[in-house]
Amino acid sequence: MNWKIFWKSIVVQLLAVAVLFVLLAILLPKSFFKDYGWISGPLAWMLCAYLTATVLRLPKGQVLLGAALAGLPSVIAVVTGVHAAGPVIGALFFGLWCGYRFRTGPVSH
Repeated sequence: MNWKIFWKSIVVQLLAVAVLFVLLAILLPKSFFKDYGWISGPLAWMLCAYLTATVLRLPKGQVLLGAALAGLPSVIAVVTGVHAAGPVIGALFFGLWCGYRFRTGPVSH
């Protein structure tokens, strides 16, 4: 396990999600999220994972796969009405994926 990548991936992912959340909350009406949150949330999560892969210089495809898998447990939080816990749960699993998958550090392309 690469603990440095574990923590960096969590921090970058959560910061990206938070910034995007604030930006979208300012730009879009609340009704947008009620109608399209089911697709905009996962797309935003994946966009942030792409940014995380870019910032940490990790293979984008593998990071996006990890983000998709890490997002699955967060769905439970969203479905049970604890939506705010979803990104945190997802980020922890995402960090585990990245820290374990990229034990040797960033991969050169």
